[in-house]
Amino acid sequence: MSGPKGPISLAASPLPRPPELSVERVTELDDHDMAELCEATDAAIIEGGGFGWVEPQGRAALQRHFRGVLLVPERELFIARLDGMVVGSAQLVRPPRNNEAQAFGATLTHAYIAPYARGHGLARLMIRRVEERAASLGHRVVNLDVRETQTTAIALFEALGYERWGTHPAYARVNGRTVAGHYYYKLLEPGRGRSTGQVMGR
Repeated sequence: MSGPKGPISLAASPLPRPPELSVERVTELDDHDMAELCEATDAAIIEGGGFGWVEPQGRAALQRHFRGVLLVPERELFIARLDGMVVGSAQLVRPPRNNEAQAFGATLTHAYIAPYARGHGLARLMIRRVEERAASLGHRVVNLDVRETQTTAIALFEALGYERWGTHPAYARVNGRTVAGHYYYKLLEPGRGRSTGQVMGR
């Protein structure tokens, strides 16, 4: 086919490349990753989700926080990347060694994706990676809690099989208002050994 100015190409334009998603457990952060993580964290705080803080903390305070997290034996830090850039994180908290009665459970906390990196499935992938790590460590239950105002996070957790077992009516104070919080759990199946139902006597 040709037009007034010559042949017209009918070749389809190349499809846009899908974004590269990854989640990794880290034991150290270089300065570049730390800077991106602090930026993502403050963005999530400003948007109203993912952290206990209400006001943005700034890079210095957040650096101290994350360096402290990396020093705690019972905490593991996971970071989420979009096309190589750190855009979110989550923490897996294991019971201390002297808490044998609750050693089968772990807690997912501080899970968030920066607002500018949402819509690609990273939050779902990150939670799955944390669950896989918890199961590999022998945990049978993942616990979490979330403010009632974090409706997107609540919808995601429930879609992933987390069951709400209770609500605290005075869970948090945000901008002078008392906010309720919801508590969830999810049973995990280990890669080997007895099933979680057998361990729990079901």
